[in-house]
Amino acid sequence: MATDYDSPRKTDEEINEDSLQELQARRGEKAAGPIDADPDEVAEGMELPGADLSGEELAVRVLPRQADEFTCGRCFLVHHRSQLAEQRDKQLICKECV
Repeated sequence: MATDYDSPRKTDEEINEDSLQELQARRGEKAAGPIDADPDEVAEGMELPGADLSGEELAVRVLPRQADEFTCGRCFLVHHRSQLAEQRDKQLICKECV
């Protein structure tokens, strides 16, 4: 439940005036609000895992590893030389894998 710290606080008398029935009625009103979203409309915009994407083509330009990059010997990702942490047994290791 969110708290508005800028709102004026109730005094002890005001708190005691709120009966248990009033508080329960307020809670029931908030919980019983209508849901605006139609489940069928929401589901149309979502793709399911394993959907058939065989007809889709990706246009991605793949560049070869540059002179200032290396392939980590543990995670096998290409990193910039600034991410090089150490070299073990002729394998370059990135800072994330150390």
